[in-house]
Amino acid sequence: QVQLVESGGGLVQAGGSLRLSCAASGRTFSRYAMGWFRQAPGKEREFVAAISWSGALTYYADSVKGRFTISRDDAKNTVYLRMNSLKPEDTAVYYCARRGSGGSYYDRNEYDYWGQGTQVTVSS
Repeated sequence: QVQLVESGGGLVQAGGSLRLSCAASGRTFSRYAMGWFRQAPGKEREFVAAISWSGALTYYADSVKGRFTISRDDAKNTVYLRMNSLKPEDTAVYYCARRGSGGSYYDRNEYDYWGQGTQVTVSS
């Protein structure tokens, strides 16, 4: 069983920064790609960013490209999401997830384990 625990969310003013962390249990973390998704009230859960198992490839939603950076530290079984130049529309619950198959990085159905989420609120 894999457990994912997010942290680092909070309240920040527009233009500010946050770094989210996702700590994973288990010894196979380095074999899997990881992703971040977010869900705002009344909206579908949407893709934010993903990183390949090697860390060599990263993928971003157009809405966060150039502002967010995903990274991983396999020695710590942790994936990060650095968020800069935050906007009120970034307000959501952010979830990390493990990509369990070889399908699209952008498709939430390709992810098999999810964390409980961390709230990010950006005030204007």
